[in-house]
Amino acid sequence: MTPSLLVVDDEPAIQHAFSRAFRGSDSKLSLAATAAEAVRRFKSDLPDVVVLDVHLPDATGLETYQRLREIDARVPVILVTGHGTTDLAIKAISEGAFEYLLKPLELAELRAVVDRAVRASRLMREPASLPEVEPVPAGGDPLVGRCSAMQEVYKAIGRVARQDVTVLIRGESGTGKELVARAIYQHSKRADRPFMAINCAAIPETLLESELFGHEKGAFTGADRKHIGRFEQCHGGTIFLDEIGEMTPLTQAKILRLIQEQAFERVGGATTVQTDVRIISATNADLEKLAEEGRFRKDLYFRLNVFTIRLPPLRERGDDVALLIDHYLRRLSVELGKPDTQMSPEALALLRAHHWPGNVRELQSVLKQTLIQANGSVILADFLPDALRHPAPATSPTTAVAAGKAASTGLPTDWDEFVNSRLEAGSESLYGEALELMEREVLLRVLRHTGGNQVHTARILGITRGSLRNKMRNLNIEMARQIWSEDDQTES
Repeated sequence: MTPSLLVVDDEPAIQHAFSRAFRGSDSKLSLAATAAEAVRRFKSDLPDVVVLDVHLPDATGLETYQRLREIDARVPVILVTGHGTTDLAIKAISEGAFEYLLKPLELAELRAVVDRAVRASRLMREPASLPEVEPVPAGGDPLVGRCSAMQEVYKAIGRVARQDVTVLIRGESGTGKELVARAIYQHSKRADRPFMAINCAAIPETLLESELFGHEKGAFTGADRKHIGRFEQCHGGTIFLDEIGEMTPLTQAKILRLIQEQAFERVGGATTVQTDVRIISATNADLEKLAEEGRFRKDLYFRLNVFTIRLPPLRERGDDVALLIDHYLRRLSVELGKPDTQMSPEALALLRAHHWPGNVRELQSVLKQTLIQANGSVILADFLPDALRHPAPATSPTTAVAAGKAASTGLPTDWDEFVNSRLEAGSESLYGEALELMEREVLLRVLRHTGGNQVHTARILGITRGSLRNKMRNLNIEMARQIWSEDDQTES
């Protein structure tokens, strides 16, 4: 679905900047120069994201923002402000605005903020549907599965969604924890309020506290202005904290207080901020073990664990594998321009026999890679990644890494063939696809070179360890007994 962006600003230069920034992109851009026109377009176009100047010819201060929020508080609003009006922008963010940008606009920052807002809008507005409960709308993300374990998950969502309590979602990486969190939110009494998802492992430890709670100007080096955190922005809504076990002890203490009192202080501040948020958290870590080792607060664990939903790994879901293959094959075939694609019996047998250490996320990645490589309307076993057709025997971590140095990555070695296949498929994102494949290849090779040592790997790549972890997560690269990528299924 093409994201839509409404830009509200009476300065032609700003409108031109947005037109230039999103020229050639997949975004649908509409412009408004007055508050009245903005409200009309907001009602008629139902945009995914709004970029709003805080001063317009027919409105003062935050009037336009408040009018838009009354219509639909779930639409992320990005404020554009001059240097003399940051107080207004900060006030708007404390009331739920997504972010604010200072003039003159930097195009790279502009694109990055809009991309984050589009993703936040999608999380709130695209339904996460439960099977046999409601029809799956076009563009929605259904929870697919009929096995008894998944039936228990659906029942648990139904029991807890409208109860305003904390929920802890547990399961291996790639089982769909964020999708369950969205289903809880969308069936809750807070469904008309904001929903924000924060991956605690993807944000550097030094920045996570500021991201969640905000900071005062001068709180630390580089804090040149006040920052409103996610808990303050999401007042009245729901926050999903993924990888909750990655938090530092200080951040854990502040989360505990927030759950108990719905209050906190910004970093470097002394003023207590009141908020009202529901917390849904998720982890693939053993929190009990972390608590026993003193790495996770027991009192916080008890507060988070009021209601637990356990997601089964894909290898324990039986015939659900075939259901998921059919569902994602249909969706990805349309996305990649290969409609009416079918799986051969031999290929289906190999997919069903695979152990799926990366679960549903790995299955999606394998199917996408297979469709890119496939020719014709039938997917043969030959199109599957080598790791599925020739599974490697179990090995120790040391020998696994050593073997991986000479192993095929599963990525296309003939770039002419890859480019031609994507051109024939009518790709409209070939540049991004090629960059992603190249970046994954580099990271996998360096990780194998260092034996999985992330500190050494980050040093070789010339990036921070936090940036490396973020890239690994975005590229579906797992670190376990083996180093592998969920998209290419390389095992080492």
